[in-house]
Amino acid sequence: MPASSVAAIPAAASADAARHFAARLSFETDCADVHATMLSGLVDFVLLDVRGANAYARSHVPGALNLPNREITEERMGAWSESALFVVYCAGPHCNGADKAALRLAELGRPVKLMIGGMTGWADEGFPFAYGAEPGTLVSSAA
Repeated sequence: MPASSVAAIPAAASADAARHFAARLSFETDCADVHATMLSGLVDFVLLDVRGANAYARSHVPGALNLPNREITEERMGAWSESALFVVYCAGPHCNGADKAALRLAELGRPVKLMIGGMTGWADEGFPFAYGAEPGTLVSSAA
């Protein structure tokens, strides 16, 4: 019996798979982990919404700061310690703005992860949004 299209190419060796998935997790996080961390109050990253100011004001992830890609400069990043971890997001999987921001931050020597799914992923999880020009907080927006 021929193998299915799933099994036609054998799975990677476990050690190779472990390296691969560990590497992926060093580049990205997901909406649920960001949400849980923000609710815990032990936030150890800076969440950046890299969309434009108008999109941010319409809605954004509570607690996120708005820093559009074009404004990510060495001077602007000087507001944070060199070791600060940045988590970036944009509109969603159809948008590469977060990838561009992550690249820029990495080029500036900053630790960075992408929040996969962006605004679309956040909405799909059913998490609340903040509105306006201020970051807001997850606790107040859920109340």
